[in-house]
Amino acid sequence: MKTRKFCATVLIITLSLVLTGMPVCADNPKEIKIGAIYPMTGGAAQAGWDSRQAIEVALEIINTTKHKDLGIPLADTEGLPNFGGAKISVVFADHQGKPDIGMGEADRLISQEKVAVLTGCFHSNVTLTASQVAERKQIPFYNFESSSPRLHQRGFKWFFRSTPHDETFSAAIFGFLKFLKEKHGAKVQTVAILHEDTLYGKDSGTIENDLAIKAGYKVLAVIPYRRAATSLTAEVQRLKALNPDVLLPTCYAADAILLAKNMKDLDFNPPIVVAQGTGQIDPSFVETLGASMVEGISSRNAIGPDLMESIPKLKRANELFRERTKAAGKERDFSGPSVRCFQGMMALAEALSRAKSLSPEDIRQAIQQTDLKTEQIVVPWRGIKFGPDGQNMFGDAVCVQWQEGKMVTVWPEQFATHKAVYPIPKWADRK
Repeated sequence: MKTRKFCATVLIITLSLVLTGMPVCADNPKEIKIGAIYPMTGGAAQAGWDSRQAIEVALEIINTTKHKDLGIPLADTEGLPNFGGAKISVVFADHQGKPDIGMGEADRLISQEKVAVLTGCFHSNVTLTASQVAERKQIPFYNFESSSPRLHQRGFKWFFRSTPHDETFSAAIFGFLKFLKEKHGAKVQTVAILHEDTLYGKDSGTIENDLAIKAGYKVLAVIPYRRAATSLTAEVQRLKALNPDVLLPTCYAADAILLAKNMKDLDFNPPIVVAQGTGQIDPSFVETLGASMVEGISSRNAIGPDLMESIPKLKRANELFRERTKAAGKERDFSGPSVRCFQGMMALAEALSRAKSLSPEDIRQAIQQTDLKTEQIVVPWRGIKFGPDGQNMFGDAVCVQWQEGKMVTVWPEQFATHKAVYPIPKWADRK
């Protein structure tokens, strides 16, 4: 009899919660753990540090009500409403830029730390191996910034990616080249492609080669080099001999810096340089080389920093990022990868807040059902909505160019804040 009364009471309470609109969730944790695998040491340590700062800015927004003014999902609540205000915490791991370590850390975070979701890993080749572990163990892997198209083409059930990928980014590059031809009278007949030799670079080189041929350009060479090389002299000498109208490099930051130095040393002066992001848009690129050396170099990007004036949410989020990085010892603005980390973390939290429980399948379904509109995110995308392959269908790209030490948006025209410089200055003419 007592059991019946107890069950009836529970039923009445549950029904009243439903009828009053209050969320009912089988789990009521105080904390939801996410595992994040990034390069905290090694050649890409700065990128890993930036990623961590971006994620931690997002956590402050999600877990507190300090930043209601942002006007994005979860900014006006403390924690996740559907889980009684549970906070999200992130356990960071260092993969050192090595796929095998990334794989091992993924296994440890799932088996020992009991994380609900994995994210990372900046390097596409590390994301490749780490996400294989998540797929095998049936835990969601939510990628924020790795851009190799191969990652979402494996038929995985548990892999999701909010960022645009290199097919999207490369299409932007060739849209920009067409724009330069039509609006600036640029000579674009021959291209040379230079890329680092991991998954990121290889896929980028293949896509750019295919798009160049499709656009009717003559591809003079596709030149791979070893990532974290100590010299690119031989590669630059070959490029100089080819004398392309356009150079399309794919580099991480350290390699991008080395490439510019070697180009100057060998007086290699292509009229157009359009990079596949990452290295040439990293803040360390201009910090190390100075405004004169980077003048005119272009790249695809997820944002242009100058777009912050037209996107208040982006401007405010960047202010929070600057505050956190300054407090941590080095004030920085969002880069393309770090802003994608921030937006990815916010979108992941929004999905977690809709999950029926913390079971992996319920989380996976909540992520799959994400449907964020432009006004709900800080980046200039059409939104975040995943296709059957786990790839965000609405991520977009812009092209930026270094002008007088600042990265400005030059394409597409509706977002452009500056006129593109063509041809870029020769080394002998730089101040």
